[in-house]
Amino acid sequence: MIERTFAMLKPDAVTRGFTGKVIARLEAEGLKVVAMKMLKVERQMAERLYGIHKGKPFYEGLVEYSMSGPVVAMILEGEDAVKRLRQVIGTTDPAKAAPGTIRREFGLEVLKNVIHAADSPENAEREMQIFFEKSEILP
Repeated sequence: MIERTFAMLKPDAVTRGFTGKVIARLEAEGLKVVAMKMLKVERQMAERLYGIHKGKPFYEGLVEYSMSGPVVAMILEGEDAVKRLRQVIGTTDPAKAAPGTIRREFGLEVLKNVIHAADSPENAEREMQIFFEKSEILP
């Protein structure tokens, strides 16, 4: 089933110069970029994005880190996009991610793991709405 999902290249990916390499990998995996922009995340956006983790010990660090530098927000489209993207990026901890995944190849640690990706179609829809207006998304 063709679906859309949300992904965000984190500050470490942008500042370390991996933006193009990561996007090329996503496209090579059959995920089409239908919306993309570089921005500095504001606190309200970060809190909405990571709201499902509120109350957990790592929540504030996650929010602060996402605001620490430029990010690239994207909407990707493809066959089973949510599941496919999660497979391509690997698990949260780069040291435990499977070989060949984006996080294993480019990630530094759990927080600086290069990319955020929605974990369900419902969260993808919610996260897309945080970062994009309908007019910014290709039909």
